[in-house]
Amino acid sequence: MPSRFNVGIIGYGMSAKVFHLPLISVVPEFKLYAIVQRSPKPGDDAEKDYPEIKIYRSGEEMIRDKAVDVVLVLTTPGTHYDLTKLALESGKHVVVEKPFTPTSKEAHELIAIAKKQQRLLTVYQNRRWDVDFLTLSEMIKNNTLGRIVELETHYDRYRPEVGTGWKTKPSPGGGVIYDLGTHLIDQLVFMFGIPSKITGFIGSQREHNPDGFEDSCTVLMHYDGMMATMKASVISLETAQLRYWVRGQKGSYKKYYLDGQEDELKKGRKPGDPGFGVEPKERYGTLTTMKGDIPSTTIYPTVEPRTYGAFYTQFAKALNGQEEVPVHPEGPAAVIRLIELARQSSIEGRTLAV
Repeated sequence: MPSRFNVGIIGYGMSAKVFHLPLISVVPEFKLYAIVQRSPKPGDDAEKDYPEIKIYRSGEEMIRDKAVDVVLVLTTPGTHYDLTKLALESGKHVVVEKPFTPTSKEAHELIAIAKKQQRLLTVYQNRRWDVDFLTLSEMIKNNTLGRIVELETHYDRYRPEVGTGWKTKPSPGGGVIYDLGTHLIDQLVFMFGIPSKITGFIGSQREHNPDGFEDSCTVLMHYDGMMATMKASVISLETAQLRYWVRGQKGSYKKYYLDGQEDELKKGRKPGDPGFGVEPKERYGTLTTMKGDIPSTTIYPTVEPRTYGAFYTQFAKALNGQEEVPVHPEGPAAVIRLIELARQSSIEGRTLAV
């Protein structure tokens, strides 16, 4: 019979409330044991939301609790390294929210510590389970598009005003390339591997940006015979935002709209609920191929969702020795290295070898 694991969560922000707590609640191998919330407020108090569990005010204190088996590090990126290192060295298995760490050096150090301690370490790259990404992956596996020569992947929004909160201030592991770029680059690396060269354009599109926050980026990833372009913009005024545009020798695939699981989780739905993660037909992408001598465009159905819940289902099996971790940390570590090179490329104004 599979073992049950006590989960301790460090951080009680959106990441915990939307992306992690609902998912671990539907995996029977996990028991929510403790949450760290440094500064509760009226209407935002883990102790009132979860009166049956332990509440700590510091991550260090919770990590010292011998009953904790698994630690989820869901804090700001600049704290990931220290908290993950402490948890691993204390004998805990660890899930780290993306971005893994601000630097690739830190990421590789954590991987080495996990191996030395014989603990499992994984990174929450949940958008590997986006239905649009799974659809594109299936198309590539089935050679639907033929030899791919160009791929665009977008995470564009229309947010011309600077928001509030830590994600809008310059900080270690901050900026849009660490926030959204980690998702897009991770998908490309997962699908195609490491590029041979990289070109980065990173800066701000907002007219008023007194802190110099890097709110937008374009990264060109050069592969043999293919160019992959990753874009994240805050000045993109569209009724439907482009998600993918993939051109191949046999066909082109164009997809609008983001995966809807985040919105569903925000509404209180979770994996296992009827229709969770299923994309509406009106959001399906299109496939253009040649019919004789004439291009023809048809609707291409999105695949059935595996949902973000698959991450924790697989992690539970990994803890029980039945499967590998859902995301090997070496992949996200490589993503951080590509981000470092993209930022260097942008500063120096030149393409860099990887």
